[in-house]
Amino acid sequence: MATLWKAEFSMTTWYDGLSKPAMTPPKKIFGPVWAGLYLLIAISLTIYFLTPAKPYFIPVLILLAIHFTAGFSWTSIFFGRKRLLAALLDLLFMDATLALIMVAFIQTNHTAALLLIPYCCWCMFATYLNWGILRLNPKNDPQA
Repeated sequence: MATLWKAEFSMTTWYDGLSKPAMTPPKKIFGPVWAGLYLLIAISLTIYFLTPAKPYFIPVLILLAIHFTAGFSWTSIFFGRKRLLAALLDLLFMDATLALIMVAFIQTNHTAALLLIPYCCWCMFATYLNWGILRLNPKNDPQA
């Protein structure tokens, strides 16, 4: 338990000590934003899966699995390993896979695709923040 607390404390101290780009929101914003995004993503996926005709269904399933795996990996890459460049590449990959998912969704159900727009905007904003943190803190990434 003490090790977990130390890891969380270390992560917070490390992140708090980084220079951040303009428009970086306060940390307390992230939880509510993600709650809303997860709700919209869940509704979008539900609409998609309930739509009878789904062109490219198997490729979409694969893209979704890859996209969400990359998404859940980002936290570990950025905060756990403190690999700013690798985290940025992960986000760029997420942006690309999300764009492909949205293209497939729009061919299936426009509403399902439209519900992903806020998530897409947040992913691009996260990419901007990650890039800005990397740019402002080049010595904080052991890869750079």
